[in-house]
Amino acid sequence: MRALFDVTHPAHVHLFKHAICELERDDHDVRVLSREKEVTTALLDAAGIDHRPLSRKAESPLGLAREWLGRELRVLREVRRFDPDLVVSRLNPAAVHAARLTDTPSIVFHDTEPAGWLASWTLPLADVVCTPAGFEERWSGQRRYQGYQELAYLHPSRFDPNPQALREDGVAVDERYSVLRLVAGDAHHDYGNDSLPADVRAQVIDTLSDLGPVYASVEADGGTPPGTEPLPVPPERLHDLLAFADCYVGDSNTTAVEAGLLGTPALRYDTFGAGALQNFVELESEYGLVQSTENGERLLELVTGVARQPDAAAKRWREARNHLLADKVDVTGYMLDLLELEVRR
Repeated sequence: MRALFDVTHPAHVHLFKHAICELERDDHDVRVLSREKEVTTALLDAAGIDHRPLSRKAESPLGLAREWLGRELRVLREVRRFDPDLVVSRLNPAAVHAARLTDTPSIVFHDTEPAGWLASWTLPLADVVCTPAGFEERWSGQRRYQGYQELAYLHPSRFDPNPQALREDGVAVDERYSVLRLVAGDAHHDYGNDSLPADVRAQVIDTLSDLGPVYASVEADGGTPPGTEPLPVPPERLHDLLAFADCYVGDSNTTAVEAGLLGTPALRYDTFGAGALQNFVELESEYGLVQSTENGERLLELVTGVARQPDAAAKRWREARNHLLADKVDVTGYMLDLLELEVRR
């Protein structure tokens, strides 16, 4: 098999890294194209994955348009040179357009509702669109699986938290701590959605501090919020940090899912509106692994509840995680089976 992966975001690295490494281990030909955005290339390097950076994230809307136009041309050139059997990406117009222009089958993993204009530019041209089973959107070539993209790298068969690595980074694993995650809100699906208000953030931090250190990851400018500490681990160790945390709070959708799937109490400030993202409806109503609210006072109540009874919260989340894992698949295993099936067509 000759497979080309276009990886343009840190989350894409996590989604595809185990599949890429297994394909390479089994002597398949794999080419990985990358983008210099946040820690994308650093994560690829940490995973030992060879990659070719084709562009760097621009800061302005005009700059982004220029970047993606140039990326479209460069991805097309790489696809023609490598001549893959499959082009694999997360929601990514450059990869799908290049695949269509070269008559190469394309597989897109998609889990964001609503994805808006980007989905409209991309998914109708894809041969296969893989979504979680509960996804409400309908697309030609859609394949549904029982899981979430985060289970490609956080399923127990793929991830075993490493307490020793955290200790080496100065984290007291046996003591209580929390993680706060604040996103920039500049992704295509974030436009029009407000981040966690500063006054609520301050009260949340004050409450979490009763548990112990509050480690903060902040994408927007402004630095680490008062009362918190910067993340003490490199990007590739974030999931270890989440796994041993007593609580996660933030407005990052992906990190909320990750924390919940690891059995860590996950409290999410919802900037999209109740019911807008089907994954969260299922995670909350069926499993109780993520608790979401649009109301700052309600978020503070949830945080206070966990802070006052951390052991009870930890037990509740562990039981909910076990319930979910009994229902869901190893998404990397599903992905590899799908690639093999599509190559044989």
